[in-house]
Amino acid sequence: MRHPLKHHIKVILRAITKYMIMLAFFACVGHYLERSRISTALENIQEAGELRVLSRNGPTTYFEGPHGMTGFEYKLSEAFAKHLGVKLVIEEEEDLAKMIGDLHGAHHAQQGDRAHMAAAGLTVTERRQKKVRFTAPYLQVNQLLLYRTGTKRPENIEDLYGKDILVVSNSSHVENLKKLQREHPTLAWRERHDVEMMDLMEMVHSGEIDFTIVDSNAYHVNGALYPRASIAFELSEAENIAWAFPKSQDNSLFNEAEKFFAKMQKNDYIADLNEQFYGHAEQVDIGASHTFSKRLNTRLPKWRDMLQEAAEANDMDWQLLAAISYQESHWNPKAISRTGVRGFMMLTRTTAKELGVKNRTNAKASIEGGAKYFKQLYNRLPERLSESDRTWFALAAYNMGIGHVRDARILTERLEGNPDKWTDVRDNLELLSKRQYYKSLKHGYARGWEAISYVQNIRNFYNIIAWHEKENLQQIADIEEPEYDEFNPAVVEALLAISTPTL
Repeated sequence: MRHPLKHHIKVILRAITKYMIMLAFFACVGHYLERSRISTALENIQEAGELRVLSRNGPTTYFEGPHGMTGFEYKLSEAFAKHLGVKLVIEEEEDLAKMIGDLHGAHHAQQGDRAHMAAAGLTVTERRQKKVRFTAPYLQVNQLLLYRTGTKRPENIEDLYGKDILVVSNSSHVENLKKLQREHPTLAWRERHDVEMMDLMEMVHSGEIDFTIVDSNAYHVNGALYPRASIAFELSEAENIAWAFPKSQDNSLFNEAEKFFAKMQKNDYIADLNEQFYGHAEQVDIGASHTFSKRLNTRLPKWRDMLQEAAEANDMDWQLLAAISYQESHWNPKAISRTGVRGFMMLTRTTAKELGVKNRTNAKASIEGGAKYFKQLYNRLPERLSESDRTWFALAAYNMGIGHVRDARILTERLEGNPDKWTDVRDNLELLSKRQYYKSLKHGYARGWEAISYVQNIRNFYNIIAWHEKENLQQIADIEEPEYDEFNPAVVEALLAISTPTL
């Protein structure tokens, strides 16, 4: 006779066993289904750990600054990569048509072989929208027709007939010209893919071409360099700038980009980038000679001992260190630039950390760090350079980064100049902003003209400081003649201000 309790226990155990078997079965099925599910583009990127972005090296997109990669598109893409938890990888593509074509074909190939998106200051156009998908716009620009001041200013499209017009090939400017050509069959132009809008501005400025078309943001960034390249009229209403993605059924990455932009608009990050790269923040005014002469007496004495101690510790001229710091901050330990560098010597957070500077707004720490950083740059230059040339190269490196200085020396040698002479290299620094030159150099685009001005300003300030330190201004005549041709007019004015009593 079966015991009721034992029978009951056996029934329960059989039920539990069946239940466990079912759980194991469904777990296996679930695991199989999970493994067999195709990963999304977003998941693949996060698993690979990198976001690959097509862009175009240049002043409005990305370039190497003195403290690493920068530029509007670079900073925005970098923030997106950080949002995804991956690293940013920039893949350069000069030809805009190929850039759009690569994205258009991305969903037909293995994603691992293709870039994920394009961030290159791309204008949203009807033609491009047929091939790629654009995010919500983050910037608006106008197309500007430029002409050379001193020539007849064109007032309408008819005034462009028979003129030499050069534009970037496969750009939104070409699309706009083609639309205008339907109503104006006589309208003609030339296209080149190996030029930047900045190059075109210079060509108008020099009279090499009659007209060109550039975006308003590019004009505002570079307009002061080419004052003869003036705006004739706007060729378009405001146009949207956005990121481009492949058209695909998998919208996971695109949707995440839209979420990212909503977040960045809300926290003013994009507005801050606009101010940083296209704003008109106050710059150090080297022409304010009376202000400089006043600060020689009111500010410099306060910092002289610190400057002398830091210079002595790094085997450099304290008056040169004083000139660098005036150019950087006007001897203001609390100074801050629109790019986030701050302090007496305007150190970035990364550079300060490498130098052991914990508080960039501490004047003593900043001066010591700046002197050490300058000497590091100086020591990284070849010993064969003359003392003065080596100093000027180190100053340029302090401003633009030693990588660009090396590029400029390489370029000078290619152009049969002397790469060890500052005067030869200085004459070629501006070429680092021209696509035909910088595209073959390791560190790419650079604002070479800024480094030229930077070095010249410091040399001017150095001489004034040195002269000002003399007990008798009559001894100025005994000072060795400067190596460069003539002083900036601001220097002459400053010397007069120093030697003339204030009424």
